[in-house]
Amino acid sequence: MSKKRQTSIFDPRRDKRSPVTTLSYDYPAGAVVPLHYHNADQLVYASHGVMTVRTDEGSWVVPTHRAVWIPARVPHMIAMSGVVAMRTIYLQPRLAKNLPRQCCVVSVPPLLRELVLHVCSLGLLKANVRRYRHLTQVILDEMEELPRLPLYLANPTDPRAVRVAEMLEANPGDRTAVARLCKTAGCTTRTLERLFQEQVGVSFAKWRQQLRLMHGMRLLAEGTKVTYAALEAGYSTPSAFIAMFRKTLGTTPTEYFRPAPDL
Repeated sequence: MSKKRQTSIFDPRRDKRSPVTTLSYDYPAGAVVPLHYHNADQLVYASHGVMTVRTDEGSWVVPTHRAVWIPARVPHMIAMSGVVAMRTIYLQPRLAKNLPRQCCVVSVPPLLRELVLHVCSLGLLKANVRRYRHLTQVILDEMEELPRLPLYLANPTDPRAVRVAEMLEANPGDRTAVARLCKTAGCTTRTLERLFQEQVGVSFAKWRQQLRLMHGMRLLAEGTKVTYAALEAGYSTPSAFIAMFRKTLGTTPTEYFRPAPDL
């Protein structure tokens, strides 16, 4: 969460003849796509592996068979945990009218998953081809009500809160007491709590809990066991991690990361 200003690279993706264009790319473990933005809305789908998308506002974890929605002109970077197969569809801005103008992680239903993979094999959908117009409409229909997932971690902006957040992001499993973290950052626990409530909309404890959950998800998506992911994420027992996972996502880690069935 470095606050050093970085230069965003403009990466144009729109084709005036094609309301939908695509990109298919496989990345090695640890690869990072540097800060950039597009002149198109995009749905970035992870057909394999897990991605972490970062903007000035925060970060989103995108596990296998989920996607992140990124509106046009939003500068973002993407980091890969493990080997990642990324399949992206770029849409003419505001073509998908029901999706927000902020980033979010979404579930990808089976039909949309197959549509994304099929369209990526075609490269683009030209507006003057009747079949492609129909295909575009089916994609938009499937994107009407995508379920959003609570896999977002907002960034604080106050330098003291930023110092605490950066310490914990460097080691999400750190169990250092809040008072000691505050002493290092140069603020009181009361001040830290106020800053997180004002700037990220949740208590510091809930923010830290979300950080740990997202770190555990990254580890699980890389293929680690639940016990290892739980302990590395700072949970005292695997059962505590599983309980929080179920509370947040409505299912267990094993069920959540079960391979998607073939159609």
